[in-house]
Amino acid sequence: MYIVAIGWLYVALMMAITEHTVVAGVATFLLYGVAPVALVLYIMGTPGRRRRKAEAERAQAARGEDE
Repeated sequence: MYIVAIGWLYVALMMAITEHTVVAGVATFLLYGVAPVALVLYIMGTPGRRRRKAEAERAQAARGEDE
């Protein structure tokens, strides 16, 4: 999954380099590159965050029962 994100950021960077002004280049990179990649990685990471939270709650409950 990360290779796709890296590839997309590379494409967005190349698009940004071809812009006529620095402001347009920065806006292109942020709006076409960073924002979509951050959103997709956040959404794709949701199941893992839920799983880690549930495991932490189970571990805490197990420690509470042992004491």
